[in-house]
Amino acid sequence: MKHTFTDLINTMISDPSVFNRVWFAGDDMPPPEASYQVNFPRLELVFKGQYENLLEAPHQQLQEVILGAGDALFIPANAWNKPNWNQECSVLSLLFGKSQLGFSLVSKRADGEGFDDVIKYSVPQRTGRAIDHILTALSTLAHEKQKQPADKYLLLALLSYCKDMIEQPQEDAGRRSEDLFKGVCIYVQENFHRNINRNTVAARFNISPNHLSRLFRQEGHMRFADYIAWVRLERAKFMLKRYNFRLEEVAQRCGYHDPNYFCRVFKRKTGKTPTEYRCH
Repeated sequence: MKHTFTDLINTMISDPSVFNRVWFAGDDMPPPEASYQVNFPRLELVFKGQYENLLEAPHQQLQEVILGAGDALFIPANAWNKPNWNQECSVLSLLFGKSQLGFSLVSKRADGEGFDDVIKYSVPQRTGRAIDHILTALSTLAHEKQKQPADKYLLLALLSYCKDMIEQPQEDAGRRSEDLFKGVCIYVQENFHRNINRNTVAARFNISPNHLSRLFRQEGHMRFADYIAWVRLERAKFMLKRYNFRLEEVAQRCGYHDPNYFCRVFKRKTGKTPTEYRCH
């Protein structure tokens, strides 16, 4: 499976001319509903078709853009994008988590329901290396008016590091249970706003619900349900401080369909109501 991602990244590195444009997502305005927003940087590369997105434009305006083959979209931590999967496309996503680098290749046919193919892979992240500074430089560049040619040079450097991390993973990459645990954590961080639970996540990773529970007790020293609750509450804290969303909207965006239940959970876990937390 890793050869699929190595080959795609090699395509970009071996011929930089295939890069057409690098887009950058913003975070100055509140994200529209159903936007994709996580607390780690992401990079999306289009290899085929048209990838429609709603992004933040200058002066806090919304902008509909269409990325074609060779285009890239860099999303800094806590920035957002809202994909529209109506067109045929093939998109490679790189997810730069704190401890794991995740790869996701999505293929979509025009007007088809669901995705034709989704391939996921992950390797341990390398912290304390130049890749940290490259991600910081790209995140800083997102706020600057003049982005070229630094954007493409930084992107090539980032992809070179990613290729090396796939081909020469760290020694602990052989620990299957740890890799599975980190992969599930990334999945939850990506999908916390959806109706996910132990059964749906276990099915997504082709393991039994009991196996998933054991995995989190052994590797995370917590219950799986507690991890989902932690991810959702951390995102709720961010939204309460960052945006002026109504409590009902914060609850919905964090995966809680009942605002009253959200408020009870928030108070139980933090000692404050969402309103009290926002005001302090």
